[in-house]
Amino acid sequence: MDEIRQKRLTGERALFGSHDLRVVDCVFEEGESPLKESGNIELSGALFRWKYPLWYCNGVKAADCTWFEMARAGVWYTTDIEVTNAVIQAPKNFRRSRGITLTNVAFTNAKETVWSCADVKMNNVTVADGDYFAMNCSDMEIDGLTLDGNYSFDGAKRVVMRNSRLLTKDAFWNSEDITVYDSFISGEYLGWNSKNLTLINCTIESLQGMCYIDNLVMKNCKLVNTTLAFEYSNVDAEITNAVDSVFNPGSGTIRAERIGELIIEKDKIDPSKTRIICSDIEKQSDRPEWLRN
Repeated sequence: MDEIRQKRLTGERALFGSHDLRVVDCVFEEGESPLKESGNIELSGALFRWKYPLWYCNGVKAADCTWFEMARAGVWYTTDIEVTNAVIQAPKNFRRSRGITLTNVAFTNAKETVWSCADVKMNNVTVADGDYFAMNCSDMEIDGLTLDGNYSFDGAKRVVMRNSRLLTKDAFWNSEDITVYDSFISGEYLGWNSKNLTLINCTIESLQGMCYIDNLVMKNCKLVNTTLAFEYSNVDAEITNAVDSVFNPGSGTIRAERIGELIIEKDKIDPSKTRIICSDIEKQSDRPEWLRN
């Protein structure tokens, strides 16, 4: 394997079509697509300062690298890439790529990031300003994700997530086959229009969360400051504390320590299709508050 060390690489397609190359402590700037169509590349300590550095690549290992703000749209249409110990300041990174492994990676401006990707593994990844993070991705394994950004995982399929903390409105919309373990999720309208959403040992805070879901499973979960939950959902929920309010569940079983208010509109749903197992229901209503006057 050839090696390039401590070079300032500039100009359009500076290392275009390179193969079997190790690049150490180099700077890429003032030129687009420096490593386009390259394969079997090892990057160590690289600094990317310009657009489109890794497009149509195959077999990339990047350790201790930095994507600065202008290195936007950094990894597109690429297969088999491992990124370790990186800071990615640029938005729109990772698009329509497959075989991605991210370990100890910080996305500091994650707008439109990780879109339409497949076979993605994340371990200890931090995402800031991450609206629509991981939209339309599939086959993801995630452990230790910290995410601040709304509308995350919209349209995602076959995702397993563990030990994560998400501050995200409208998470997992239109998704299928999502399982989340041992995590905290805070955000309005969690999971709407999804199918096969499973939450295990999770803590959730949500306004109108877990609604319009086909097959929602919750095991040993806590709901904090959660109102108008489960509207029109097919649900099997085990809640270990109180639910502030439950609204028009579609069918299934809801177990809870306490329910602050159970709202059932008999002209909208069939109450017999849902079993409520709760010894302490403080209030029952046949209309939500906004229709009572």
